[in-house]
Amino acid sequence: MKALTREQADFFHHNGFLFPIPALTRTEIQTCLDGLARLEAELGGPVADADPKWRSHGHYHAPWLADLARHPKILDAVEDVIGPDILVWTSTFFIKEPGSATYAAWHQDGGYFGMEPNVSVCAWVALTDASREAGCMEQLSFHGRPRLYHHAPKGLPNSINRAGQTIVEPFDEADPTAMALQAGSFSLHHELAIHRSAPNHAAHRRVGIGINYVPPHARVDSDVRCLAMLARGQDRYGHFELVEPGGGERDAAALALHQTATDRYRANYRIQVDRHAARFARAAE
Repeated sequence: MKALTREQADFFHHNGFLFPIPALTRTEIQTCLDGLARLEAELGGPVADADPKWRSHGHYHAPWLADLARHPKILDAVEDVIGPDILVWTSTFFIKEPGSATYAAWHQDGGYFGMEPNVSVCAWVALTDASREAGCMEQLSFHGRPRLYHHAPKGLPNSINRAGQTIVEPFDEADPTAMALQAGSFSLHHELAIHRSAPNHAAHRRVGIGINYVPPHARVDSDVRCLAMLARGQDRYGHFELVEPGGGERDAAALALHQTATDRYRANYRIQVDRHAARFARAAE
């Protein structure tokens, strides 16, 4: 074990989540916030108000975000739950403005990933305090029995994920755990962990970045060859097209790579939405 105790790792595998884990110094937090500020200055406003592509895969156009995805303290914790070979599949801004109605309905990240097996893990990094008041994530334990639930992309108003994906079958909502995080700390959650988040009732902006990691033996079940960045170890399987974000901050090479990653992710997402619906339709017959 590199960062977690055996008890922490066992807690994660039984419940599907773990928090809080300290990581960033004040200087590192500010580096990230400065990078976000540069991006939003270029976009002319908040990331959430721009084209949806800017919310995700930022590690391909922003070197500071690629550095965050490879932060040793984050990777050490991820390694303790998925092993020493680690790919970065996605990175996503999760930002709630102060007093905003933005929220997330109950869902599982892996509903439309199409990952086989379901082993991806999200490190959710708080760049500002993510308190209960600010709309932190609430997680439900899967009690050592993870399974995929039926989702629908309902296009919910004010949803932090644009599709508004939500679970549409009965499940036990009792006893959620509020994963409050101080700036500079992070949580881990499994792609089949059920979670939600409430609106931000705090006076400050809630800024988080979710980084999805996957071991190289996992693959996306579609004909789309999605991109990934090797963060640690080796890839002995070749299920993803490995790319290295070697350009500058949003230079031509970086923007082209980001667009390719976005296009392929969206293509796979559309396939998985249809496949998910068909799977549960067959189950209901």
